[in-house]
This record gives sequence, structure tokens and C-alpha cells, in this order.
Amino acid sequence: MKKITVFIGTQQKNATYKAVEELIENLKAFTELDYEYVFLSDYQLEHCRGCKLCFNKGEEYCPLKDDRDLLIEKINNSDGVIFATPNYSFQVTALMKNFLDRLAFILHRPRFFGKAFMPIVTQGIYGGASILKYLEKIGKGLGFHVAKGCCLRTLEPITKLQQEKITQEIKKASIRFYKELMRPTPPAPSLFSLIIFHMSRTSIIDSLDEKYKDYQYYKEKGWFTSDYYYDTTLLPIKKIFGCFFDFLGHKMLKHK
Repeated sequence: MKKITVFIGTQQKNATYKAVEELIENLKAFTELDYEYVFLSDYQLEHCRGCKLCFNKGEEYCPLKDDRDLLIEKINNSDGVIFATPNYSFQVTALMKNFLDRLAFILHRPRFFGKAFMPIVTQGIYGGASILKYLEKIGKGLGFHVAKGCCLRTLEPITKLQQEKITQEIKKASIRFYKELMRPTPPAPSLFSLIIFHMSRTSIIDSLDEKYKDYQYYKEKGWFTSDYYYDTTLLPIKKIFGCFFDFLGHKMLKHK
């Protein structure tokens, strides 16, 4: 049985919630499912102070004592994760953005490998496509295996034709997420993902030392000498590009 956790960036049970419900029903038709809806409004999340203690020393040194770790534990116990939010002023809601800010240290030290991820955005007229790309980028940065999300136009009143279109979009998204959820092996990294990996570790090697949590984390994971964040088979051309990115990164930092 697969465990899915849906993080919802609104306290309203309207378009976003209904879209999530429909998606979960589709997934239940594919496989046996355990799922949980997490309304971020039900949890205490303080605003990040920008002290960088989570970056430099470790997340356990964060001065904020709230529900961040409880929410992270929900992700740890999940096989798949969905971030769902309406479009507020051409961005995610404040609830969702605050949640992402509290996870920022994981963008430095990604960890959710092997878990499927997909965003859902609902909107009135336009602007949601860029939000979708933003959330997909966040998902990749956190380590998830990302399925292409869906942006749904839910401007009220919703016509019958528009509802049929929404249902079709959710159905397609359900299939994409299910495929990622059932993926037997990790995906081979794209060239862009390799660039991010190599440039990140080069920056850490050249700029930090054992005193910093990022350095410790990369060393513990063996990432200073690995081909990627997780075991994967790279084509020879990608290995060559990886060596080039290491060289380029050292060169750029040397002349900074």
C-alpha cells in the first residue's frame, strides 16, 4: 500500500480541495492507497528569521519551535507527496510559501529521493503556469522525483464544459503521478540536474569546511566523490560533462 500526503495551502474546502479529492479518487482506482490531507492552516509555522543557522550549523539549531519537524516527518513517512495551492497574486499562498521557506535548508541538503511529487495549482484566469513551474523546481530541489503537475482554471461559476475539462486534466495528472509513484528505479538525472549537483558540491568543497553542516552532509553521503545524489548509471557523455562541471565550478570560484 502506498502512502500519499497532500499539503494544502488554503483553509478553504473549495476548488483546490475538490481537485485534490478527485485526484485521490483516481489514484484509488489504480492501487490500494493510504492518504492524508494536511491543511497547513491547522499547523503552527513561524516565519523564517533569515538567521541561516539551519544552513550553517544544522536545522536543529533553528530558534523557531513550531510544527516544521512534524510536517517533515509526514513527508518522510510518505511514498508520494502533493503540494496543492490556489493562485494568490501570481504566487503560491502565504501558507504554502511560509512552509517552503521553512524547508529551505533541504534545498541545500536534499533528502526526499525515491518519493514521488506533484504540484496542483488552481486559478481564476492566468498566472498559474509559472507557479506550477516554481513548485516543480522546488520539488526537484528537495530531492523528489517530480511528475508534471496540473494548473486548473476554476473561475466561478464553472460551466459544465469547464468542469469536464478540469476532470480530464486531473485524470491525466493522476496517471502521471501514479507512474512516478510506482517507478521501480530512480530516474536518470538530466543534464541540468547534473550541473546543479556538480556546481553545488564544488561550491561546498571550495567555500566551506568541516564546521559547516552542508559540508558535513555531503561528506557523510559520499557526494564529494559520487556521480550523483543516488546510485544511477550515467552515459559516458554525462560522466565527461560531470568532470567538466567540476572543473568549471572550481575555476569560477577561484576567480570570484
